[in-house]
Amino acid sequence: MAHVNILDEDLALDSPMLIEGLPGVGLVGKIAADHVASEFEMTHYANVHCEGIPRVAVYADGDPGLHTPVRLYADEERDLLVLRSDVPISPAAATEFANCVADWFDENDVTPIYISGIPREQPAEVPSLYGVSTGEGDELLSDAGIDTPMEAGLVSGPTGALLNFSVENDRTSVGLVVESDPQFPDPQAARTIIKDGIEPLAGVDVPTEKLVDRAEDIREARERLVQRLQEASEESTQAQPLRMYQ
Repeated sequence: MAHVNILDEDLALDSPMLIEGLPGVGLVGKIAADHVASEFEMTHYANVHCEGIPRVAVYADGDPGLHTPVRLYADEERDLLVLRSDVPISPAAATEFANCVADWFDENDVTPIYISGIPREQPAEVPSLYGVSTGEGDELLSDAGIDTPMEAGLVSGPTGALLNFSVENDRTSVGLVVESDPQFPDPQAARTIIKDGIEPLAGVDVPTEKLVDRAEDIREARERLVQRLQEASEESTQAQPLRMYQ
């Protein structure tokens, strides 16, 4: 049965904002959400049990305990929630998943910040960011000084389904769209999401030095991978190695 299982009933939130971190293009949402939860040492607040979530159990380094792959983390002082996911949600299951979590958001007066990456052909030193909205989200974007889209587009997958739920049910939400690497994890785009999107919307200050270090490490790993693919024979040159970065 679909439900959100609260683990810490003593933790009190008052109309919190939520950062959505489902895996997508460049993993920007997941990287940003995981980073915020880690930097703020947020409390594992709830487990999410919805149709469409793969039936798997996950564990962390140095911890024998098993957890659900989709979880909510909370910061009572900052009135902030983070939705963390260790698995992708398939497009076929996106609507069911969206209906499950969005109902809970509505019941608890949660204002979600949905995150999506838009593929870019050439990496940019500072990726472009713009915002979209439903309900009263346009006021939030205006107050935060976040740009509006320069061209028409759409958001697909589970994040698109969540935004669609907001449109259909006239709920307030914000969507942040950032230029992202279509093949590799993009911590630079995640940093842009945090500094230019999450911080002004949620009124928080998130250290991002670790993300800058990760960006350099991933850039070097990408260059090594490209070199190995170029040096390999035609028989062994396959797309398979790239999938571990998606």
